[in-house]
Amino acid sequence: MEIRPYMAADFDGLDALWREAFPKDPPRNRADVSVPAKLAMQDDLLFVAIEQGRVIGSIMAGYDGHRGWLYSVAVRQDARRLGVGKALVQTAEAALRARGCCKINLQVRSSNAAVIAFYKGLGFSVEDHISMGRLL
Repeated sequence: MEIRPYMAADFDGLDALWREAFPKDPPRNRADVSVPAKLAMQDDLLFVAIEQGRVIGSIMAGYDGHRGWLYSVAVRQDARRLGVGKALVQTAEAALRARGCCKINLQVRSSNAAVIAFYKGLGFSVEDHISMGRLL
């Protein structure tokens, strides 16, 4: 497995991965919207995991000078529990750390116990915050 920055040739594989991993996400989170937006800002913080020429994982990161964020962490179902997700998170953490980031945030659906356990296993903790949002 190789983890590297996203390239345009990865789009179809990334799109298929996200459709599998996030089937209920709204259209604004689909690859055809999110990837061009990400490439317009901090394009070096979108990573893919590649195995035998196919995209098996992804992670997006962002840093605003105050905190880092992780987004769209996904691993193909047939590649889970093989260390792909952990390696993706470690890659994004290293890239954020290199920018001077000292704290990373992420959001997980409260009902997703498996993903919460995954992040706890990587040293993340549940913080007492309420996530709020507003569509523009």
